[in-house]
Amino acid sequence: MLKDLPLAFRFAAREMRGGLRGFLIFLTCIALGVAAIGGVNSVARAITAGVASEGQALLGGDIRFQLIQREATDKEKTFLEGVGTVSHNAGMRSMARLEDGSDQSLVEAKAVDDAYPLYGQLVTEPALPRAELFAERSGIFGAAAPDLLFERLNLKLGDRIKLGSATFELRAKLVTEPDAVSDGFGFAPRLLVSMEGLTTSGLIQPGSLVEHAYKLRMPVGTSEAEVADARERANAEFPEAGWSVRTRTNAAPALSANIERFTQFLTLVGLTSLVVGGVGVANAVRAYLDGKRGVIATFKSLGASGGFVLTVYLIQILLIAGLGIAIGLALGALMPFAASAALQSVIPVPAEAGVYPAALAMAALFGVLVTLAFAILPLGRARDVPATALFREMGFEGRGLPRLVYIATALGIAAILAALAIWFAGDRRIATIFVGATIFSFLVLRAVAVAVQWLARKSPRVRSTALRLAVGNIHRPGALTPSVVLSLGLGLTLLVTLALIDGNLRRQISGSLPERAPNFFFVDIQPDQVDDFARLVATEAPGGKLVRVPMLRGRVMALNGTDVQKLNVPPEGAWVLRGDRGLTYAKNLPENSTLSQGTWWPADYSGEPLVSFSAQEAGELGLKIGDMVTVNVLGRNVTAKIANFREVQWESMGINFVMVFSPNTFAGAPHSWLATLTEDKAVPADEAKILNAVTRSYPAITTVRVKDALDVVNRLVAQLGTAIRAAAGVALIASVLVLAGALAAGNRARVHDAVILKTLGATRRTLISAFSLEYMLIGLATAIFALAAGGVAAWFVVARIMTLPSSFLPEVAVATIVFALVLTVGFGLVGTWRVLGHKAAPVLRSE
Repeated sequence: MLKDLPLAFRFAAREMRGGLRGFLIFLTCIALGVAAIGGVNSVARAITAGVASEGQALLGGDIRFQLIQREATDKEKTFLEGVGTVSHNAGMRSMARLEDGSDQSLVEAKAVDDAYPLYGQLVTEPALPRAELFAERSGIFGAAAPDLLFERLNLKLGDRIKLGSATFELRAKLVTEPDAVSDGFGFAPRLLVSMEGLTTSGLIQPGSLVEHAYKLRMPVGTSEAEVADARERANAEFPEAGWSVRTRTNAAPALSANIERFTQFLTLVGLTSLVVGGVGVANAVRAYLDGKRGVIATFKSLGASGGFVLTVYLIQILLIAGLGIAIGLALGALMPFAASAALQSVIPVPAEAGVYPAALAMAALFGVLVTLAFAILPLGRARDVPATALFREMGFEGRGLPRLVYIATALGIAAILAALAIWFAGDRRIATIFVGATIFSFLVLRAVAVAVQWLARKSPRVRSTALRLAVGNIHRPGALTPSVVLSLGLGLTLLVTLALIDGNLRRQISGSLPERAPNFFFVDIQPDQVDDFARLVATEAPGGKLVRVPMLRGRVMALNGTDVQKLNVPPEGAWVLRGDRGLTYAKNLPENSTLSQGTWWPADYSGEPLVSFSAQEAGELGLKIGDMVTVNVLGRNVTAKIANFREVQWESMGINFVMVFSPNTFAGAPHSWLATLTEDKAVPADEAKILNAVTRSYPAITTVRVKDALDVVNRLVAQLGTAIRAAAGVALIASVLVLAGALAAGNRARVHDAVILKTLGATRRTLISAFSLEYMLIGLATAIFALAAGGVAAWFVVARIMTLPSSFLPEVAVATIVFALVLTVGFGLVGTWRVLGHKAAPVLRSE
């Protein structure tokens, strides 16, 4: 076989001199899929490289220690100062209001010291020295804020605002805050002030939800090992500090994790488009070989073996696929350069534009495997057809399946493709589900095609000639039904799934959630203010319902004595152990919860600390009744035993906690209170009045209007939805291309059928009606399957994974059916019009 390879290459090269006619769709499908996978992963690696190269500036130091609700002790400060130069920042949400109290806005207040920033550059407009920007003048402190705050409160440079009990003058607009990414996502505009200014405001009180960050600049040339050693020494010397420690190599873990998840999703969608394109590969190879039946017959008549014929055409297919892969890789390699500028407005991280060979190699590998998986079967079928049959028949239809070795080879390559897709994924569980769903969709779509053909074959005879011809075309040998259902079905199913998920999320955020959610959250209510605050709210909102609970912040340090850093937990439960969590204590079971296992403690309980855990999160972490949970609160480790599990209604957006402790657990610990106000009949004017009254009377209480927060989330979902729909659009374009290819591949047989029917007296109108009805019936069947499969997939994601109410959206159903019919009938009629234009004599003579 190997000795015949050079000869096979020569024959393959000679045959390809005629050009790539018939392979345009093949090339486009492969190029699109490879470009999508290579481009998405290249952009992700560009962002990751940007995060890594700018780690010090993004983190604000070589190493960062973050504490919740407390400052570092003198011993801790001494240790940090011995490691490097320290910059202390403090951040908290609060209300900024106009001096006359007529308007206010939630802000993310950030106080910085004289050493800020240790790395990077603080850019303001106008550019002011730090002393001038924040200095106190006659009791007025300076501040900087982004355009958003100026717009919300209708401010201009030089105007003054109140924060707590202090007055600040807006002396500059905040353009670039170098370490903003490491501070995490914020729902409100930044207000940058000095540490002296925040202290004077009176906002920092015992129990206030303030985050203290200590950022260290270590000596030039400090290695990563030395940074890691400083981190280990800090944790070893202060095991109960409860601080969250990050280094310059992990400057923005939340951003990196989100980029990884989103990249994985888009990669899988890109792989789906490549697999859909694989159907086009199979159609193109089958049509190409059908056109070469005379050449193949000649080869075999002259003594060429079936293996030699297969090798010749496999070389041609791989060369053409190589061209498509090269085009896709070129497009994918250019994406980081194109995306670098575009992403700056969305992600405040400089993407390092460049060529990323690993990402492109993965895309190329997927392209080769998809080509082989879908080309092997038609090649194998052509290999075993005898020369006499090729001279005698129109093509390969009706020849049955190829021999078992080719079927096994195709399945083996498909298995390797699936395994690699799972192996390269960050979250292999999600990747496995996605790959499994794709394989299942292929099998079901094939079954749907068989079922449609069976129904057409068993349908009663109708009087309409056009309809009778259409039904016959659906189930005849070599019918378009399998190709159309498979190509269009996958793309439509993916589009329906994403459209329903997006639609349900938008409906929840803009409709259902605001209807069930409280109107306001009130944070940082001091214990001595709770009763007076409740009386004020009762006066301003007599019909409202006020719910109050004590609240602290803490971090889970250990489960059953094992450090959470050493635990291997599934991604869906890892968020509980990441960062700090809201904690509370209660005598009675919270109203938004129901006890699912265990018993609640007595109201006067005074034994060992107990904790009630959310049932879903406990299951994800593998916890059971009696397990021990250690949390760090205000620099002290507290261990409590799990007494019961609760089913929590997170979708209510009321006051809910993963962990609720027995009241004796935090006896004497300083804390603040959290409250919600729900008033069903409140209109925007009423909410504005309540907000103004609370802010005037209690400037240190942070008031969050839920609808404002939901608007921010809605905008974020819209941005993500646009990116997801664009990715799904690639898969749909591949589906449309494959559909066009399938219809074009069937035109040769259509020419023969149309000429015979016209010779027997059929009119052009009858034939157009027959073909239109055929395409309409196939398109309708495909759309119905896509709606059913997409609806089930969307329901699973929304109801089971997101635990939100799910509903089927009629507008999606109508759009899907219309879209499917327009595509199938439209493309079908374009090809049919050309088919009907052929003269009868030349076609009959060629037979």
